[in-house]
Amino acid sequence: MAGNATHPSPNRRRFLLASGAAVAGTGAALALPGQRSSSGAPGTAHAQSLSRTPPARPAGRRAAPFAATTLDTAAQLVGSGGYRRITSGPGWPLVVRGELAPAAAGRQDRRTALACFVQFTDLHVADVQSPLRTEYLRAGSPGSWRAQEALSVAGAVSLVEQANAVGGGPHTGRPPAFVMSTGDNIDNHSMRELEWFLTLMSGGRITPNTGDPTSFEGVQNSGLALYWHPDDNLRDQDKRRGLPAIPGYLEAAMRPVVSPGLRVPWYSTPGNHDDLPGGCLAPQDPMLAEYVTGARKLFTVPDTDVAAFAKVLETGGDPKSTVLKEILRHNASRARTVTADERRRMFTPHEYLRAHLNPAFAGAGPVGHGYTEDHLDDDRMYYSFTVAEGVIGISIDTTYRSGHYEGSLGTEQLQWLERTLAAHSARHYDADGRLVRNTGADDAHILVFSHHHSPSMTRRPDAARAEEKRHDGQDVIALLSRFPNVVAWINGHSHVNRITPHAHPTAARSFWEVNTASHVDYPQHARIIELADNHDGTLSLFTTLIESAAPHRTDFDDLSSVGLASLYRELSYNAPGLASGLTDGVHEAMAGTARDRNTELLVRRA
Repeated sequence: MAGNATHPSPNRRRFLLASGAAVAGTGAALALPGQRSSSGAPGTAHAQSLSRTPPARPAGRRAAPFAATTLDTAAQLVGSGGYRRITSGPGWPLVVRGELAPAAAGRQDRRTALACFVQFTDLHVADVQSPLRTEYLRAGSPGSWRAQEALSVAGAVSLVEQANAVGGGPHTGRPPAFVMSTGDNIDNHSMRELEWFLTLMSGGRITPNTGDPTSFEGVQNSGLALYWHPDDNLRDQDKRRGLPAIPGYLEAAMRPVVSPGLRVPWYSTPGNHDDLPGGCLAPQDPMLAEYVTGARKLFTVPDTDVAAFAKVLETGGDPKSTVLKEILRHNASRARTVTADERRRMFTPHEYLRAHLNPAFAGAGPVGHGYTEDHLDDDRMYYSFTVAEGVIGISIDTTYRSGHYEGSLGTEQLQWLERTLAAHSARHYDADGRLVRNTGADDAHILVFSHHHSPSMTRRPDAARAEEKRHDGQDVIALLSRFPNVVAWINGHSHVNRITPHAHPTAARSFWEVNTASHVDYPQHARIIELADNHDGTLSLFTTLIESAAPHRTDFDDLSSVGLASLYRELSYNAPGLASGLTDGVHEAMAGTARDRNTELLVRRA
């Protein structure tokens, strides 16, 4: 991965990010039906082909940690051995960070709440039976396949329940006005996964199964010791390191799950897994498109092929689809027969937008979840919206549409971002550092959202937009620092918690970058984000981590959706190397230090 971020290990990060297995105010003014979005386009749309069942009655309130934040309690591993259980540990403290502005005494008594919302990121809702998954890469890196990933829907529904239970931000008391999901909402770029994601966010019944409706056709009942077989007594490599046998696990994982849907509006930002198969492969490749809906699936390949694909992922080389297709061709005789399923098909950017605009998935609104009919004209996936009175959000699209797990911005979008920033800033600085005044601007506080964080944005060409120059994370930082109204850049992708101050010699031009861990890998976090005016020339941005609504304590006999969500968390905490007790550096790299978790981030008020 580009940049200077710390990660568990280069190989594991490459596999988690890039492989098909685990590639890797009170109320906001929102664009509800009949209103207009920031682009001036109506917020209504025609119904599309995707469908869902009506929303179900919200689940009842449960015991802690339901509605708790990590200020109250946080999951922690206990015991010893290859598989360690989870219990409720002490909460994590609030850390005040004053690198960009002083923390003046008495501000708690002066401050006014400006905004509150919740950030989801990197849900990676996954169809684990898809033929296009590359679980076999695990032979070269144990961390390239997740034992818990069959439970991604149950885990994500539990996170929706937790967001619904947040009555108010812990520091301002202001109710969350919306949820923003900052990308990698799904894992394989399939239409079926997209339908699951939209349903879990908006409410309805999800059956997390494809192919044969009556039996599991993935690696976890393949008889191969390379993978955890929860339902039988095979002495696989995960049971040898302590993972349990849980009879009925796979059947439970395929059972329907009912999501209450978010009770507040939600917005969507695209990630590389939303735009690309496997998060890094060329979209709409004819061979891959046929293979993903077909009746053959590879469960294992020779070590030489594992090494070849691992090398192209590790070096960031571009012909990843070419290498994968060659592996599929010369291992065709090794493929096993599975049930073909057209619902696994890839989708175009136009179809992705259409699905978001489908009124069946409007949920609590807004229709389109940030996107409007105008976005369909050129398949744009970037927009601005009202966070709260005097606060503007800007969602940008950082993906390489031709196929790469890294991110960037094209010149056209960078220029749009500059114009949008200027429209909400009474003063800013030009590229040469000269002050520019705009008396016609509304002068709002600005929050920028993206999937990729600054270290993962590069300048490699994008074949899908070959005529455009690409811009990296440093280019984005340079642009944002020209606008004193920018408070923070909020993102995901890294699967780690990391908060970075971007200081500028002119103090008012400084801002924070808030990078949040995923909800598929340890530590499975989301954030409550609150903005307050301290009335002393500073603003405070509070970042409080939350876990899902599932209890910390697991019960292997409880295969209800709640029990599966608890198990989803515990399995993620027992990923290879994480539960051994010998890898505190890995835990810190992913969960972050105290300074990356529950924080108050001071910034000068523009």
